[in-house]
Amino acid sequence: MRFAVRVLTGGALLAALAAVPASAQAPASPTKIGYVNAQAILRGMPGYAQAESIYVKERDQAQNELDRLRQAFDSAVATFEQQSALLSASNRAAKQQELQAQQQKVEQRAQELSNRVAQKERELIEPMQERLASVIDGIRAEGNFAVIFDIGALGP
Repeated sequence: MRFAVRVLTGGALLAALAAVPASAQAPASPTKIGYVNAQAILRGMPGYAQAESIYVKERDQAQNELDRLRQAFDSAVATFEQQSALLSASNRAAKQQELQAQQQKVEQRAQELSNRVAQKERELIEPMQERLASVIDGIRAEGNFAVIFDIGALGP
């Protein structure tokens, strides 16, 4: 699953620091920087396991449907290739058009399924992500942190 916490990272941190006036860059107290692994925290939140289970089920169903559609298309192409030498030029052209239309339908359905799965993920996970981001923002403000890095978003 994808995850994004609204904290400054990488170039955003540099841009934010560059935007701070020089007088504000030399505070009397030391600058506090925090670190979190937002993905790990998210996984531990109540309801996450159930939401992930629903998402995985939805994703797997979509993938299975897409696999069936692609197999049917591949089978139709293989049949055409076997029989194309026996078909007249007009029948061959008609069959090629049918295959192109079928391919377009498969591609369109793949896009629909992808959109549906992405929407389901947003419905299930986004509220938890927003709640976590709010908590992190609150901790940042309360603890007077200059920035909080999501170490899980920094990569391996």
